Amino acid sequence: MWWQYRTDLVGLAQFVSLTAVFAFLARNGRRPRERNLTHWRQTGVAGADEGRAKSPAVKQVPLASAGARWLIAAAVLGSGIALLDATVINVALPAIGRELGADLTGQQWVLDGYLLTLSALLLSCGAAGDRYGRRRVFLVGLAVFTVASLACGVAPTIGWLIGARLGQGVGAAALVPGSLALIDAGITDDDRGRAVGIWAGMSGVTTALGPFIGGWLVDSASWRWVFFLNVPLAVAVAWIAARHVPESRNPAASGPPDIFGTSSVAVGLGGVVYALIEIPARGATLSTVAAAIVGVAGLAAFPLIEERVQSPFLPLKLFRSRQFTGANLTILAVYTAVGGALFLLVLQLQQSMHYSALRGGLATLPMTIIMLVGSPWIGAVAQRTGPRIPMTVGPLIAAAGVALMARVVPGATYLGAVLPAVVVFGLGLAITVAPLTSAVLSAVPDSHSGTASGVNNAISRVAGLLAVAVLPVAAGIRAGPGQPLGPGFSLAMLITAGICLIGGITAWVTIRTGAVVAHQVLPGINHACQDPSTRRARDVA
Repeated sequence: MWWQYRTDLVGLAQFVSLTAVFAFLARNGRRPRERNLTHWRQTGVAGADEGRAKSPAVKQVPLASAGARWLIAAAVLGSGIALLDATVINVALPAIGRELGADLTGQQWVLDGYLLTLSALLLSCGAAGDRYGRRRVFLVGLAVFTVASLACGVAPTIGWLIGARLGQGVGAAALVPGSLALIDAGITDDDRGRAVGIWAGMSGVTTALGPFIGGWLVDSASWRWVFFLNVPLAVAVAWIAARHVPESRNPAASGPPDIFGTSSVAVGLGGVVYALIEIPARGATLSTVAAAIVGVAGLAAFPLIEERVQSPFLPLKLFRSRQFTGANLTILAVYTAVGGALFLLVLQLQQSMHYSALRGGLATLPMTIIMLVGSPWIGAVAQRTGPRIPMTVGPLIAAAGVALMARVVPGATYLGAVLPAVVVFGLGLAITVAPLTSAVLSAVPDSHSGTASGVNNAISRVAGLLAVAVLPVAAGIRAGPGQPLGPGFSLAMLITAGICLIGGITAWVTIRTGAVVAHQVLPGINHACQDPSTRRARDVA
């Protein structure tokens, strides 16, 4: 259970403290009027960065130079440890549950604690980098992530670990957008597309290796080394960034900060997720009901706030586009499936079918490989045909893959049940995710491309966050430490398949048939790493 509350009043006080922390952190995310744009196209990154051009302090370097190699190394390693931590933890959850006595609720919090702060602060940290310095915010995020990783590694209780995971999410919120912003600001226009391609490819490798590395560390050493591994990597990145990465900022970053908008999102997400996870375990107590009310109120207030502030970080007029709204609803459905299915599948393999951590990590590796190999090819096809067909067919195939996961029960074999499910699921995702960002970007003017891809990013994170919180509740899964998930697992997979079907239908209804789209160079699995810290200077509300 979350923090092992002794009374409802204590629980309420601690929830209020958590929301206050979110509000304080979100307050520091300032949305400037002008931003850079990293607009992915087939030939590379297009669009002159007016804000960057106005800053004489930034010396851009060609890709072949030593300075560029150092910069890319820092960006790849910095985002890599954050991405690795998001994928490596799944296979470690059963071992964590056994050692720290954490039931399913505790395991949900270990995963969702990280996603919660990451989702809530991603946009704010990207804006802070533009205003206060991209390298500075990157290094601060790195320091927070390192300290939090050490705290995770030495955690004596599940409550300690969850608190440290919240801290990791804060650091990752600065690392993920900051790494790409460093490349955008520091590499010459002619080489930026290739540099982003290198960053994306290495990020894809990190994503693919995460479950394998996590499983190997858990089986050969301890789950604690999943977190300790971050420390030497972070030290190396800090040294490289401090010595070899130039500082850059957007000199045109001005205008009043959207404090209330960012705070309402942070508090709203925190309250809703807290209630979704804790009510099934503890019931409708004072703290859980209060959290639900505060969370719903925060999310409901967000669009009202954004309509009234001078410089909203999310201009609601973007949602007047049917394609923009439909593409983001499809993203919500697809990433709900990804987050929920993978979270429960790994638990099912280890706790119900007695796979080792390494074997559990390797079991899902074919899916990631299919996505990394297939997404660029599908993206090229979508460039010629438009995104509507792949965004419709892909979720339907992914739904079939998730439905096949319902057959992954005790007694089923890997070749007969697990492998077909992950292969079909991976194929569906490979078809879907590559055109998703292209559909989003083609639905808005170039001046709002950075904002659009930031929304794309945030929704994908929130989808995974909510999936982990909602699916076990909807399927009636209540497993103690190391206990089998029971028949609720199969029901959860069928629910997820239904969500995928809805995503495919939504894409068919809302996405234009022959839209001319901007082909993004990122592998599909990493498309959500496009962020609002790389907006064009003309990106104004």
